Amino acid sequence: MDKNASDRFIDHLAMVGETQLTEEIVQQTKMCVLDYIGCTLAGAQMLEPRSREYLKSFRTDTGLTTVVGMGEKSSLLAAAMINGIHAHVAELDDGHRYGMMHPGAPVISAMLAAGQQEQMNGRQFMKGIVVGYEAAIRLASAVQPNHKLRGYHATGTCGTIGVSMAIAAALDFTKENMKSALSAAVTSAAGVLEVIDDNSELKPYNVGRAVVAGMNAAFIGRVGMKGPENILMGKRGFFSTIAEPVELSHISEISPDQPLCIEQIYRKPYAACRHCHSAIEAALQLGRSQEIELNQIKEIRVETYRLAVEGHDHTEIRGISSAKMSTPYSVAVSLKCGKADYQQFMPEYLQDAEVAGLARKVIVCENEELSKLMPHKRVAIVKLVMNDGQQLTHRVDYPKGEPENPISLDELTAKFSSLALFAGKSEEAVSRIIHHVWHLETNLQELYHEL
Repeated sequence: MDKNASDRFIDHLAMVGETQLTEEIVQQTKMCVLDYIGCTLAGAQMLEPRSREYLKSFRTDTGLTTVVGMGEKSSLLAAAMINGIHAHVAELDDGHRYGMMHPGAPVISAMLAAGQQEQMNGRQFMKGIVVGYEAAIRLASAVQPNHKLRGYHATGTCGTIGVSMAIAAALDFTKENMKSALSAAVTSAAGVLEVIDDNSELKPYNVGRAVVAGMNAAFIGRVGMKGPENILMGKRGFFSTIAEPVELSHISEISPDQPLCIEQIYRKPYAACRHCHSAIEAALQLGRSQEIELNQIKEIRVETYRLAVEGHDHTEIRGISSAKMSTPYSVAVSLKCGKADYQQFMPEYLQDAEVAGLARKVIVCENEELSKLMPHKRVAIVKLVMNDGQQLTHRVDYPKGEPENPISLDELTAKFSSLALFAGKSEEAVSRIIHHVWHLETNLQELYHEL
C-alpha cells in the first residue's frame, strides 16, 4: 500500500534529521540563531513592562527556563510564550516568501526552551531548528496564497507544526511518535490575520501561541497518543479545512538534491512587514540617487502585487503596529530618514508631522503584471511625482535579505549588535553572545547564561 501524504511528509523530515548537517547548513543555522536573538532581545526591551506583568501570572519558585532579555527565568511554557512574542515584535525576524511566514520566531523560541529543559547538546539543538524550518516552510508553501486569502496567519498555523517537528527531531522521536506529534500540532494550529488590522498589537501573540501549542503537541507525541492515519489529507484534515486548493508538490515531490528550506529564507533589514520592503528599498534608492526636497513631492505612487495592497495601504497610523503594516508610512519615513530601522517606527517618528504628511501623499495600488510574478518575486515600483512635473521612478524585484540579494555575515552581525545594544547589553556581552553562537556545538549552555 502506498504511503499517504502525512507518512511521506514524516519520512522526509526524518530523513532531514538523520542526515549529517553540512558545514553550510550549520553556518546558516547559526546565522538564524544570531538573528533570532537580536530580534528577541529588542522585543523584550520594547514590551518590558507588560511582559513582566504577564510573567507574574506564572511565577513559581522552580522556573528554570530562560526568558531572553528579561534577566529572569520562568516556567517552560510561559517563557516559551513570551520569547515567541518578543521574537516578532520588532518585525525584524526572518521569513520565507513562498510560505509567507516567519519560521525562526516560533521554531527557535521552542528549541531554546525545550533545549534547556531537555539539556540538549548543540547538535541536537541545530538539528531541531533545521527540521522545524523544513516542516513549517514546506507546509506553508503548499497552502499559500489561499491560506492567507482565507485570513489565516501561516506563522501561527504552520509555525505550530514546525515547532512540534523541531522538538520531535531533536529528541529523536520514532516516526510513529512524530506522526502523533504532527497530528496533535495540526489540530492545535491557529492564527488569523485580523490581528494585523487597525491598531491591534496581537500579531506577535500568534507566534507565542504557536510555540506553546507546538511544544504541547510534541510532548503529547512523545507519550504516543495515536492520531488519525492522514491528518494532512483526511477529509477533515489540515488541507481540506483551512487550505484548499493546495500545491502538494511542496510535500510530495521532494528530491534529495533540493536545497533545504532553511537555505531559502530571507532576513529583514527593515523593521516593517515584509510586504512593505520592496517599496521601502525603492524609496531608499531614490533618496540616495537623487537630491529630493520632500516638500516638493506632489504624489507618491506605489505599484505592487495584490497581497501587498490589502492591509498595507493605510495612511492613518494609529500606533507602532499600524506603522509597521503600512507601506505609506514606511515609504514616507524612509524618504525622510534614509533608513527604516527599528528607530524609525518609534513614537518620535509616528508623531512627526512631515512623515505623516508624506504618508498621506502615498497611493498603493495593484499592478496585475506584478501580481502574476508572485510568489517568485515581490516587486514594487515607487514613483515620485514632483510639483514641477518631474517623475522619479525605481523598481525593486528582490529586496535586501532575499536569497537572491542576501544580507552578508558582516551586515547580520551589525544588525544583531545594534539590536542587542538597544536592549541594554554591553559591548562585552554582545561579543560573548556572538562567540557562543558561532560555537553552538559546544557552547549552547554558555549561551543561555548570556541571554
